[in-house]
Amino acid sequence: MMENAEDGRAKVKEILDDAGFVMLATRSADGRYHARPMAVAACDEDGVLWFLTDRRSIKADELARDSEVLVTVADESHDNYLSLGGTASLQTDRPTIDRLWSEPARAWFPNGKDDPGIAALRIDIDIAEYWDVSSSTLVQLYGYAKAVITGERAHTGEASDNATVRF
Repeated sequence: MMENAEDGRAKVKEILDDAGFVMLATRSADGRYHARPMAVAACDEDGVLWFLTDRRSIKADELARDSEVLVTVADESHDNYLSLGGTASLQTDRPTIDRLWSEPARAWFPNGKDDPGIAALRIDIDIAEYWDVSSSTLVQLYGYAKAVITGERAHTGEASDNATVRF
């Protein structure tokens, strides 16, 4: 577990920076969760996560009804996992879009950053929980093997670095 909030926030930012893509879940009109992959445009030091999106999308409609979101990351290449909750808002100001724009975003916005539908999706992170199991892969494998051989339940959770971080 992280010793202080600053270290925890830095770890959350590290996981988000490494991930590149996350799953963003919103609530549909009938109250069901609706998740989709999103490319991270930026993650600020102060707990703000940014994406570029189309303001005419179903996602934008869902956010207009309910701004609470869930973002998850499963980064198996680094053995990091993250779940965060926050409040989303759409912003259409040119300086923010200019700051977030990168050429890979052209895949979604062929007309570039001047696309009439482009908006910045801002998520103010309220709370995050992460699991970093990279330092304990051998311990986990041993625990799994022992469980299979003995028929007992695997106890590998204590081998990971897990913390809840408030922003």
